[in-house]
Amino acid sequence: MKLTVVGGGSTYTPELIDGFARLRGVLPITELVLTDPATDRLGLIGPLSRRIFARLGHPGRITTTTDLDAAVDGADAVLLQLRVGGQAARLQDETWPLDCGCVGQETTGAGGLAKALRTVPVVLDIAERVRRTNPDAWIIDFTNPVGIVTRALLQAGHKALGLCNVAIGLQRKFAALLNTAPADVHLDHVGLNHLTWETAVRLGGPDGEDVLPRLLAEHGDTIAVDLRLPRPVLTRLGVIPSYYLRYFYAHDEVVAEARTKPSRAAEVAAMEKELLSLYADPGLDEKPDLLAKRGGAFYSEAAVDLAAALLRGAGSEHQVVNTLNNGTLPFLPDDAVVEVPATITTKGARPLPVAPVDPLFAGLMANVTAYEDLALEAALHGGRDRVFRALLAHPLIGQYAYADRLTDDLIAHNREHLTWA
Repeated sequence: MKLTVVGGGSTYTPELIDGFARLRGVLPITELVLTDPATDRLGLIGPLSRRIFARLGHPGRITTTTDLDAAVDGADAVLLQLRVGGQAARLQDETWPLDCGCVGQETTGAGGLAKALRTVPVVLDIAERVRRTNPDAWIIDFTNPVGIVTRALLQAGHKALGLCNVAIGLQRKFAALLNTAPADVHLDHVGLNHLTWETAVRLGGPDGEDVLPRLLAEHGDTIAVDLRLPRPVLTRLGVIPSYYLRYFYAHDEVVAEARTKPSRAAEVAAMEKELLSLYADPGLDEKPDLLAKRGGAFYSEAAVDLAAALLRGAGSEHQVVNTLNNGTLPFLPDDAVVEVPATITTKGARPLPVAPVDPLFAGLMANVTAYEDLALEAALHGGRDRVFRALLAHPLIGQYAYADRLTDDLIAHNREHLTWA
């Protein structure tokens, strides 16, 4: 079995390698290829990855290359974890929207649109190369914004699913609070990527007892602190939103904070510098503790689980993925990409039935879905007017004066990545 990681030079990669090594019985990889245009990073992460495999007794071979076509040739699955423009572009995404009082963030608002515009054309080019060399390969997308990128892949006819670590992170957190095994916790997880709510937390399976009221009653303060939302808000909602909902539910508070402290991009850039220094140590043969602060917790477990189910029919039967709506949420178009629990087989994802969604949440989903539709049009076809329409549609912007200014700022800061600009 051959797997390829596009963006293998990411500082995330040792987390992924550790998961592949520990879960080798679920996903028996014979060859793992890390590909990235950054030769300096590959020169550090490739040897570290081989040392991790050796320490954990994985017999598979790890190779590195900057040749994308060679990397994906014959691959059974291709994992996408790239960041077009690197942390420098992320720093801009998180900065210039603040000038007009709008949140700056890498996956939502104007910054999220900028990332989509940079990323979608690159991902589609990679996917076409995969299709030319091996049309049966699965593409697993972890590249943000996952919903828009996955929709672009599916719209172009690729065998693709999107993956996010929010659901698996919450599953692990709830399991710890409930003092039970993660496999016993099933989430009624509904929404779009980075716009999701846990409407039930069930023990034992999709039809198990809903212990969400108990979680809120006994551990609501802890959960509220993690989400950085007031406890009374969770009580009134009666659900557990993802932490990304703070950008919507406390937008002005987030903007005020962002104007007075270093951006997350600056924090991550400093962390990556330190991580790369650690990776250069030839004696290091495990992922360092610092990597846990980098983000992407449990990404490796989710990726292994999904790849095992798609390639072998193994892994967990039910997993949270980003896939076509196709009637799962009847208030959204069939071609929208939703993030919901699904049965995963070698044929792909089949979403599980979803209970009727509260209009409070369904309305925001519909609004953001409309924005994502316009964002994808802008990413595929370019043009100032398309960018403006997407920004005007976004619920965190919504005013023509802001949309006009943000359009000009977005183009100015991303011109080198936009062929039409």
